[in-house]
Amino acid sequence: MPKHKSEGISRRQFVSAAVASTVFTAAAKAKPSDIRRPNVLFILADDLGYGDLSCFGRPDYSTPNLDRLAQQGIRFTNAYSASPVCTPTRCAFITGRYPARTTVGLEEPLAWKKNLGDRVNVLGLSPEHPTIASLLKKNGYATSLVGKWHLGYLPRFGPIQSGFNEFFGIMSGAVDYFSYKDAFGEPDLFEDKVPVERIGYLTDLLTTRAVGVISRRHTRPFYLSLHYTAPHWPWEGREDIETSRKLKRGYEGFTAGGSIATYAAMMKSLDEGVGQVMSALGKAKLDRDTLVIFTSDNGGERFSYNWPFTGQKFDLREGGIRVPAIVRWPGVIPAGRSTEQVAITMDWTATILAATQTRPDVNYPLDGDDLLPASKGERAVYERKLFWRNANQDAVRLGKWKYLNDGRREYLFDLSIDQREQADFKEQNPEIFLQLRTEFQRWQSQVLPRPEATR
Repeated sequence: MPKHKSEGISRRQFVSAAVASTVFTAAAKAKPSDIRRPNVLFILADDLGYGDLSCFGRPDYSTPNLDRLAQQGIRFTNAYSASPVCTPTRCAFITGRYPARTTVGLEEPLAWKKNLGDRVNVLGLSPEHPTIASLLKKNGYATSLVGKWHLGYLPRFGPIQSGFNEFFGIMSGAVDYFSYKDAFGEPDLFEDKVPVERIGYLTDLLTTRAVGVISRRHTRPFYLSLHYTAPHWPWEGREDIETSRKLKRGYEGFTAGGSIATYAAMMKSLDEGVGQVMSALGKAKLDRDTLVIFTSDNGGERFSYNWPFTGQKFDLREGGIRVPAIVRWPGVIPAGRSTEQVAITMDWTATILAATQTRPDVNYPLDGDDLLPASKGERAVYERKLFWRNANQDAVRLGKWKYLNDGRREYLFDLSIDQREQADFKEQNPEIFLQLRTEFQRWQSQVLPRPEATR
């Protein structure tokens, strides 16, 4: 024992210092699972357009549960998907990086299993690539994916191989809502790695499974990715079993028919599903301990309401990439607000990792920003530089400016006064135009090249 007087310190001071040191050391040695961290519920709709929620402007039907979610959190009115089509965006969220950094992220979208042939064991998200699920799992989280995967097929690729403890859903881009068969008649409903049969409407099946995940006893924090297939085609509501029985195969068969009324019915099921999931959080007394994020994988298609934007799915105009986004975390994120902060798919990955105190893999740097400070009102709206590229189009957004090359012409749009992208400002602002074009070329040199079949 040190001689306290000769060291100029009293016994009481020594004991206090020793206790503080012990506490600090214990905290430093504490496992991540010993520290209270939020659960995470990430809800991803499929082909949901910017204006398809009534709280984002849909005039002909209502989405009361999603509107309530927005009232309890913050709406992002300048949120984007990483791509105007599903596979690249899903790849961007799962990896937290631009889709063009991975081979599967170049697929627009990944074809049905039958069409891939021998490439089925080549095209997919590599199990070696770190994902939001594998990082959270390593950090003590229970990880679940309920819904659509669309990043590769079994036996080599799948959610279980990429960090999820459990999976219930479909592997491909679309299935019939009643038979769960893809466009070529292949059964496509899985429990982990095993094909299963169920009876019911797919949106409701996914909701029921998600409620089950939330309602079980939890001994560690959970991360649940709920990737609904609604309102993606084939356009079938809960009452459309006869439509399902007559559905023809192939892309043409799956995309035929539909109506605004059918779309509204699909949205009603989606909205009710989100309501049931949020109710389950409340019943489990987990709603205040759960970060909830809702968004879409790309802009809407035939029956979507993308106003005030032009363009739709597959297009780099605003209607193809601007999506609704809502973030809710009671007691952390103030309720009833909206923000013009620009956001993109990879930001949700970075935000979730930051909120859960999970470190990214240093060998795979994230391309997104942690938006918690902006969501909490601790950081003012700031400019972003974002890039998009698909088979034949390029785009950059920097502040209010957007550069677009649609494969035929190049444009410079001022989104602060022209969200419909009608007026080309490149002649009046040649320096900005050349700057953004150059920025895109620099970015493109840092990612994978376009497949040879495209320009």
